[in-house]
This record gives sequence, C-alpha cells and structure tokens, in this order.
Amino acid sequence: MNHHSEQSAAFQLARLKSERLRILILLAAIGVVFSVRSVRTAFYHNSENIHLWLLTTAFLVVVVAYEWLMLRAVDRAIRDGRAMPTATWIATIILETSLPSFVIAFFSGTSVDPIYRPLANPAILVFFIFIILSTLHLNPAASQLSGFVAAASYLAAALYVGWRPSFAPGDSIMAPNKIVSVYAISMIVAGFVAGAVSREVRKQVEAALREAETRRQMEHLEHDLEVARSIQQSLLPSTMPVVEGFEIAAWNKPADQTGGDYYDWQQLSDGKTLVALADVTGHGIGPALLAAVCRAYARANFLGGHGLMNAMERINASLSLDLKEGRFVTFVAAVCTPGSSNVELLSAGHGPLFLYFLKHDCFENMNAQGLPLGISSSFVSDPPVVLELERGDMLVLATDGFFEWANAQGEQFGTVRMEENIRATKEKPPSEIISNLYKAVIEFSGGTAQQDDLTAIIIKRT
Repeated sequence: MNHHSEQSAAFQLARLKSERLRILILLAAIGVVFSVRSVRTAFYHNSENIHLWLLTTAFLVVVVAYEWLMLRAVDRAIRDGRAMPTATWIATIILETSLPSFVIAFFSGTSVDPIYRPLANPAILVFFIFIILSTLHLNPAASQLSGFVAAASYLAAALYVGWRPSFAPGDSIMAPNKIVSVYAISMIVAGFVAGAVSREVRKQVEAALREAETRRQMEHLEHDLEVARSIQQSLLPSTMPVVEGFEIAAWNKPADQTGGDYYDWQQLSDGKTLVALADVTGHGIGPALLAAVCRAYARANFLGGHGLMNAMERINASLSLDLKEGRFVTFVAAVCTPGSSNVELLSAGHGPLFLYFLKHDCFENMNAQGLPLGISSSFVSDPPVVLELERGDMLVLATDGFFEWANAQGEQFGTVRMEENIRATKEKPPSEIISNLYKAVIEFSGGTAQQDDLTAIIIKRT
C-alpha cells in the first residue's frame, strides 16, 4: 500500500471499519473468557479462586470500558469522515498487547511455583489472540510492534513473578527458565507472521478500493457520455424538410455513445433548403464536440445568404483556428429549390458522392470539389456543381462507415454492394432505402463491431 493510498479517504474508512470489527471480536473474546472463568470458579470455588475472580472481573470491566470508549471513538471517526491519530493507534497496540502480562503478574495463583507462573497462566494464550487481531489494523508495522510488545511485557511479567533466565549450557531447552525465553521469541516471530498476513490483507483492500474507484469513475463517465449523447442527438433535426419536388430522408448512428458525424438542414432566406452532412475525423466525445462547433459555424454562415462557396470559405476559416494538426472535417452541402429539378452541390473533401439515374438505372460517383475543412486557413475548391435530377433520380450522401464496415474475414462492404442495395430498393421512400441499406451492412458484417459512425442522406426527385 503506497503513501497515497494510506492518505486516501477510502482507505482510512476501510481501516476504521476493520478496527471496529477488531474491537467487536475482542469484546466477544473477553466475554467468552469471562464466562469460562466464572464457570470454573463456580465449580472450583475456594477463597483464592473467588478472590482471583473478583480481581479478574474488575480488571475486565476496566478493559471493556476502554474498548467501549475506543469503539465510540472509531464510530465518531467513521461518521465524521476523519482519520484516527497515529498516536492513538500506537497507544492502543501497546496497552492491549500488554494486558495478558498484567494478568500473569498479578492474577496468578499463589499455589503455583513462581518459576512456573509465566507458563501455567492461561493468559499467555491471549498474547497470540492480540497478535492475530493486530492484522486488522491493516498495518504490518502494527503487527510487528504487537509481537515485540507481547514478548517484552511477557518477560517483564515473568521477572516480576520470580522467573529468572538461565544461560547454563547443561540445562534442557524445555526447562522453565528457558522455555519462557522460547515463548517470548515465538511472540516476536508471530508478530512478523501477522505482519506478513496484514500486508497481504492490505494489498487486497487496496485492490478492492482501486476496483471500486475505477467502477465509480466508469459509471460517472458513462453518465457523462450518455448526457453528451442525448445532447448531440437533440442537435439532429427531429423532422425532415418538405421541399416541393423532392423527398429527403437522413439517418445517423454513432459508433460510440457520441460520434463525429452529423447531418442538418435549414431554410434559407431565399426560400431554398440547404441539406448538409459532415464527418469529423475520429469518433467519440472529442469529434462530437467538434461536430457541434462545425454545425454552429455552418448554421450561422449559410443563413447569411452568402452562397455555398462564400459560406464554406467562412466556415473553413473558423474551423482552421479551432482544429489541431491532423484534424479536419469533410463537409458536403446541397441546396434544393422548391419546384425546380436543380440541386446545387459543394463538397469539401467528402466523397464519393453517389448519384443515381433512374432512366439509365446506373450510378455516377462524384468526387469532392474542394479540400476538407480545417486543413488550410484558405478554402481550396472548384465552384459548386448544379445537378439536374429527373423523377426517381437520387443523390446519396453517406459517410465511409457504411462501405468500409468489414466482416470477420476483413472484407469491406464496399461501394458496389452499397449501390446494388440502393438500386434494389429504388422504388421505396428514401427513409426505407437507408433502413434497408443498414440492414444489409449488418447482415454482411456477420456480427463484427461497428468501427465508425454511420450517417446517410438521400435526396430523391419525385
């Protein structure tokens, strides 16, 4: 666990909850010990046992009162969202781990030989309970400190009751004057073992906290993306324009929650209707923001009645200041005149453009007249072209997400399949033609993921 994790509010909360659990377990253990001691005193009651029981009861009352105060302090820290002082942790470890030594020193029976009192008192087992519970401090150093305190206080209690160490080489290692030292060393070893366990527990806590934080961030990001998606979708026209002599339909499906494609239409001051399609490089939240900016520039400049060429120059000048190197926008605009068969078309880097002639049942693919927007501060383009459409002819504007969608074998849908599908549904309304085209692409892909945004506009002469 690194220093940053220790200082995090999430880790401090986990540590406080772990400490609360440790105190509750300790209180439960005290209850069990007191019950066993009381039953034993009841069966083997004599003046010495009753006296020791009273002393033990008074001692445990003090211990329980201290642990209850600690539990209250931990609950307040959890409620207030603050950490416990380091000094409190250290003091608690020292006080708690020293408790069994007080029992050995002052509550051992007088009938036991002094040299055996450090070994015969059951309180020696309590040392190891405290060492085990120290792992819930989630701090390896705390467990190691618990082992050292247990060993030191145990030796001090043993010396107090009359035990003396022996360094004579002839004595057995199982002799009382040597086994006490072995127990003390075992406590230190137990502290290091508990520290290793505590370190692993901390790693698991850290991993769980990281996973929870990552999940929280992902949920927050998904919420933000969903909001961005709803905003972007709200920018798309809710209805299509009604233009005498034409039937127009458009459709969009981003590859992610948000995309870099968009379509739009607006009524011009001279009564004509402009239909536009744009494709920002990439897909996701960044291109979506650029698409919204491009839409705003386009609406402002086309509405001014400057003409396709002049408006495109103004849009390009604005976008070139916003886009970083490597970013650009392909943009195509078509102007339909009510009651006329003419469609004025200008494409800035967007192609191919599909023009279908019903009379000849064939497609003509057109290239863009100019460079994509944002590549250069000046817009380089040929003049707009004027298309004359007869009944049943169609102008199909689509982003490359359609014909570049590949199946599992890496084969792309392609423009030929796209043209064949449109030709097969040429008698249908434009909205149904787009719907059938999308279904054909999905069927061809065989379940491969959509890699790019899909946007299509069909202008059909009626």
